[in-house]
Amino acid sequence: MVINVTMAQNSNIKLLKKKDFDQKVDGKQISLYMLKNKAGTIAEITNYGGKVVSLWLPDRTGNYEDVVLGYSDIDGFLTAKEKYFGALIGRYGNRIGKGKFSLDGKEYTLVTNNGDNHLHGGDKGYDAVVWDAEQIDGQTLELRYVSKHMEEGYPGNLTINVKYRLTDESELKIEYWATTDKPTVVNLTHHSFFNLRGAGNGTINDHLLQINAPYYTPVDKGLIPTGKLATVENTPMDFRKPMAIGKRVDTDFEQLKYGLGYDHNFVLNQNMNGLNYAAKVVEPISGRTMEVYTNEPGLQFYGGNFLDGSIVGKGEKIYRHRTAFCLETQHFPDSPNQSHFPSTRLDPGQEYYSICIYKFSVTH
Repeated sequence: MVINVTMAQNSNIKLLKKKDFDQKVDGKQISLYMLKNKAGTIAEITNYGGKVVSLWLPDRTGNYEDVVLGYSDIDGFLTAKEKYFGALIGRYGNRIGKGKFSLDGKEYTLVTNNGDNHLHGGDKGYDAVVWDAEQIDGQTLELRYVSKHMEEGYPGNLTINVKYRLTDESELKIEYWATTDKPTVVNLTHHSFFNLRGAGNGTINDHLLQINAPYYTPVDKGLIPTGKLATVENTPMDFRKPMAIGKRVDTDFEQLKYGLGYDHNFVLNQNMNGLNYAAKVVEPISGRTMEVYTNEPGLQFYGGNFLDGSIVGKGEKIYRHRTAFCLETQHFPDSPNQSHFPSTRLDPGQEYYSICIYKFSVTH
């Protein structure tokens, strides 16, 4: 259901101030952009890291809340303890074991910024660069970035285009295209931290989650896949039917101990049409609902386990333990070192394409 709202119902929306995002980093201008559809849904996005910094959605009575975690100004993002809020992630989303991989017999060494492993593109991934931006219309923003050969250790000059579109059906559609001049690996994703009750408005453990996945990729203590595909059946990893996120999160189950909760890649059921239903989340109090669609084979579900109450976000709200979740469409972690996982290799002459759709509605 799409709710058309009056200005009175819209009155609790507190837009961020453009001047608070007016700054230069590495000589490039940072700006804030707004997308709005005819239903009244609003997304604010900065070209610093391509970050979605606010997303205003109605509940079943038409009252709006901002459902993504983040900061009120660019200084918050530049000095953030949690730097991935709302960000575009690359060159490789998720982890690469020991920060190493080989292509055509040559070994490449990446930054190890997550224990012994490489995470989300390194010390300065795509979350921390200023993208060239062009607002096409009131509902579309295009971002461009050229990632130089050997940036953060990755081979090849990678030319990337990302399009954010907020449709009139309240879909936040994110599309990625990339080309390279040398063989490389690519795994781009989006890292919004969601709370459908409103950012900073309490736990997400009572959100109902469904993931369209019969298998997941078990990890070792460093959260690197073991290489196996394990069934979710008869485990706390089974979200094939809607389940409260927190119902089994503290189960005595080795995988949950490794991640301090859920921080795992799920192997999605795929169809022949190229766009797969990946997940659905329902917040029972507000009725806000999010569905996820993608052409990717995997979905990383993270339950906010490392939020510890030390981060103060928008509206001076404190982001506490398990008060947000992430659903990151992706290829599998450590794929460059797991030959039986779907390949993340990109060669010259090929075009990388990925799509993620977060579709929002209200249940009654």
